Amino acid sequence: MEGRKILNFTGTTKRLLLIYPSMGNMNLKERINIMVTPQFYTLKKEVLPVKYAYQAKKIAPSLFEGLLEEGASYEYMVFKENDIWTFIAYDIEKISDFLISKGIDKAMVSKLFFAEQAKESLTSALPLGEKEALVLLDDTVVVVPQTALSEEESFLSFGKEFTPKKGISLQGEMGSVLNKKQAYVFAVLFLLFASLFIAEGARYGDGKAGEEELQTLYASHPSLQSSYTREGVVKKYRDLDTQERKKRDSIKDLSSIIFKGVTLTSLHVDDKKFKAMYVCVSAQVSKKLQELAKKFHYSVKPVKNSFNVEIEGTI
Repeated sequence: MEGRKILNFTGTTKRLLLIYPSMGNMNLKERINIMVTPQFYTLKKEVLPVKYAYQAKKIAPSLFEGLLEEGASYEYMVFKENDIWTFIAYDIEKISDFLISKGIDKAMVSKLFFAEQAKESLTSALPLGEKEALVLLDDTVVVVPQTALSEEESFLSFGKEFTPKKGISLQGEMGSVLNKKQAYVFAVLFLLFASLFIAEGARYGDGKAGEEELQTLYASHPSLQSSYTREGVVKKYRDLDTQERKKRDSIKDLSSIIFKGVTLTSLHVDDKKFKAMYVCVSAQVSKKLQELAKKFHYSVKPVKNSFNVEIEGTI
């Protein structure tokens, strides 16, 4: 292997880290992008009579039937090259678990890319540790033993220049103040409030049209003809609105203390209290976050053996 050349390139984007099974542990101080090798995904290429990526993505699961590990939860990336659609199936949890095993917090990863996306940059072999290498074979990125390469093979040096244009966010719900379930709950509540306001508008509105709508409402729901019933409904949802408003205010406060170097990784909110976990990249960032949280009179609890901070409060 002594005759091989090491080729270097320069790049101006965020640092890109190559992820492969035999890599060593890492100690990151900054957010990065990552690129995973073929061991972390399954690839298929097909010529299909579809025009758009969202159409191709809908049929992706059927293309991989019988090829993927049973019981795992797969997601798909789809892109087109000339007339050929490329399908990549990956298990985000499996990738995340591997990163954690190497000391890489998922919160430190900005974007995820696949080696297949960077094949144009793979003009020669790219070493993976001391025994394997990435090469382009039949227009597909594959892993081969370094012993199978020619003595004259040039080795590339991996860097930012391999960064593709399109990536996948590894944060998922962590990048948002509300997770999907909480978003759905708030959506239903807002819809409920809107319906209540419409009914109340009809009740207090002027004119014949408003009176007719009110009578139609009473005919459909006779119990509403009772003023006690109507007042009970209004009070019930007014109290609910007050409670949810307090929740929204708390969430607004929690989002306002997020700044560079801080990531909200979990948030639990119920009718009485909330608990939020923040990941900080340094002790200085952690200290600043704690100071901001204390201004809202929230309970601040630093997490042992890390820069992370747990914040609690009452609704």
